[in-house]
Amino acid sequence: MLKQHLSFKLSQKLSPQQIQLMKLIQLPTQAFEQRLKQELEENPALETGKEDLETTSDDYDDVYDDASDNETINTEDINIDDYLSDDEIPDYRTKANNYSSDDEEKSVPYAAGISFNQYLINQLNTFYLTDDEWNIAEFLVGSVDESGYIRRPITDIMDDLAFTQNVYTDEATITKILSIVQDLDPPGVGARSLEECLIIQLERKDITPSIELATEILKKSFEHFTKKHYQKLIQKHNITEAELKNAIGEIERLNPKPGGSYSGNNRMTEHVVPDFAIRITEGELELTLNGRNAPELHVSREYSNMLKGYKEAKDKSKSQKDTVMFIKQKLDAAKWFIDAIRQRQQTLFITMNSIMQYQKEYFLTGDERNLRPMILKDIADEIGMDVSTVSRVANSKYVDTPYGTKLIKEYFSESMKNEQGEDVSTKEIKKILETVIQNETKKKPLTDDKLAAILKEKGYPIARRTVAKYREQLNIPVARMRKEI
Repeated sequence: MLKQHLSFKLSQKLSPQQIQLMKLIQLPTQAFEQRLKQELEENPALETGKEDLETTSDDYDDVYDDASDNETINTEDINIDDYLSDDEIPDYRTKANNYSSDDEEKSVPYAAGISFNQYLINQLNTFYLTDDEWNIAEFLVGSVDESGYIRRPITDIMDDLAFTQNVYTDEATITKILSIVQDLDPPGVGARSLEECLIIQLERKDITPSIELATEILKKSFEHFTKKHYQKLIQKHNITEAELKNAIGEIERLNPKPGGSYSGNNRMTEHVVPDFAIRITEGELELTLNGRNAPELHVSREYSNMLKGYKEAKDKSKSQKDTVMFIKQKLDAAKWFIDAIRQRQQTLFITMNSIMQYQKEYFLTGDERNLRPMILKDIADEIGMDVSTVSRVANSKYVDTPYGTKLIKEYFSESMKNEQGEDVSTKEIKKILETVIQNETKKKPLTDDKLAAILKEKGYPIARRTVAKYREQLNIPVARMRKEI
């Protein structure tokens, strides 16, 4: 049986300009500066600095209309090449902004030095190796991941050597060369597992009773060690609790990710630039937007003069009409970009100001227990903007406060009811949970059931599974893994 259905679908599409504006709003300060620099390089009709132009959009529209009507012109009247020549690049095209010398440093630091891979290759040069051995060693170094491990089976490496390097060898030879790679610095590099990584590091240390015991535990009782079955370790190795504590202390001082400790891996060093600053002045909160988000821009006078020159010309040709159309396109793009930046500034400030006022008690005291439950919709409704806009501001921006620089989204949290029926922030509960775990007896850590009971006693009736969820969000392991001797 056939059925007919009539349905209506209402959809709203964003214009390209609106999409670009949303992308601008999402950019944090450093990324915004890069975007600004890119726009300045691509659009010569956009300049930095102060300059008020009398030319209005009506002038552009008049010129645009003229360009559509006329077909003849004396091309010597305006030499477009004078304005579009690449021989001499104006200063404004090489500057992203014109901040004064007392503005904050704008450079982004990078980790200096050679790559981790090259660092290992350079060390191989100190070993005497045949051509085939060198090819195997170089291939093994190339298989080391950013944590310092070789996670591929020897058999797979053997096959790849044959197919890609024309090196035909066996597992024994690869294992022999692997031991050379594992002699490189940092200690533990080239390991195929955490167990092997820790053992390699212990074997590079001077022998002591604690080092010997630690090595024996890792080789013979690694599972008991990872699960913190301390009584089983004491019985199996016939040792005292003090001896076990010293051995575990040696293991805990090792580096489980030797590759991550190498500073020359050419990764960008994290360098957070606050997008906002909140200060307390005479008991009142004061919000400022980082000045690097508010560059002074204007439309190029040269380009507007070119349009005026065309407008005043008596004869206009098709070729010059096309050129002027290009100029107008660049001028329109420049004007839009300036307006978009102003809208971005306004959106950022209004959104952050609303967040600051919503969490006023926290920003005045710095006490996280004063954080009110706050979701994106609360701020969106207050400022009359879309939730997605608030999300773009909160997810990528930092604010400098008297209590440190923090990601804005950290101030958002859901709410739950306490025993008095009051709405409290889940952040407040997490803070209390974290404090309870910090003060627990480490020889007998609190289980999630016991944590739930303690929170209930404090007036927060939440289920055990909710406690487990909050604990995981705080990156706190289960009770068994928090156990200490």
